[in-house]
Formats: sequence, structure tokens, C-alpha cells
Amino acid sequence: MSDKTVVLAIFSNEAAADTAAESLKDSGVAKRDAIGVLVLDEQGKIKIDKVGKRSMGKGAGIGVALALVTPVGLGAVLVGGGLGALHHKNVGLSKADRDRIGSELEGGKAAVGVLAPVSESSIVAGKLTDLGGTTEAHDVSDEVLDEARTAAATATS
Repeated sequence: MSDKTVVLAIFSNEAAADTAAESLKDSGVAKRDAIGVLVLDEQGKIKIDKVGKRSMGKGAGIGVALALVTPVGLGAVLVGGGLGALHHKNVGLSKADRDRIGSELEGGKAAVGVLAPVSESSIVAGKLTDLGGTTEAHDVSDEVLDEARTAAATATS
């Protein structure tokens, strides 16, 4: 059984995603450190500052969760390749899901990701939909998140 959910909302562009993330933070629907914006730079690499550099090491939350829902290539950018093995675990997404998300981001769109308790995921998804996003939710167990945090801490130390 999953303990957490990654709620992912795709927005038409980075500015719309930034605005939605700020609005979500201000609303108090989600904790500040549980929200990240996922966007590709001009070279097709994840903008790590959008995810939060502090969220990549010990105690990682949304940065690690977003790495798990992106294609392996994108996740590797986030944590220096430390999460590759975890992409084969069941984290609620198929390879096709991760590839689809990556393709949408390559098209100039941006995503807001929120790591939320399962019991709050529908509230978070509703708010992101109200803000203009197309939402989807993917359950992630605490066990997988713990393994991902360990891999991220090892890769970034």
C-alpha cells in the first residue's frame, strides 16, 4: 500500500507552472518543501533550481519524488544517476508514463509536482486543476522514497 502520492500537473509553460506553484504554496494546501516545478532548459536538462537544490540530499522529498516519475535520463540529471535502479521498481508509473511526461516537457510545457499524503492528494489535485493544470496522481511508498533518498544522498555527496 502506498503512503504518499506524487500529484503532477502539466501546465502550458514555465510561467504558468511557477504561478501555480506559488499559489499552491500560498494556499497552504501543501507544504512548501513538498512542491517543485519540473521544466527543461534549452539543452533538454532538468532545471534543478526549480526542484530545489536543498531537496536533493538528506531528507529529500519532492526532488527525489520527481526524479522517480521522469524518464531515466531526466531522473539521472536530478541526482547524478543515483536513482537508475529505482526506475525498475513499481512506483506507480510505467516506462510509457515516464516517457510521456518527458515528451510533454520537451514540448515547452512545465509540470508542478507535489508530494502529498494519499489522504490529501485529491485536494492537491483539485487545486492544481483549478489553477489550470492537467493533473495525474501516482502513488509512491515510503519504502521506495527512503531508497531514493539514500541513493540521492550517495550521489550528491
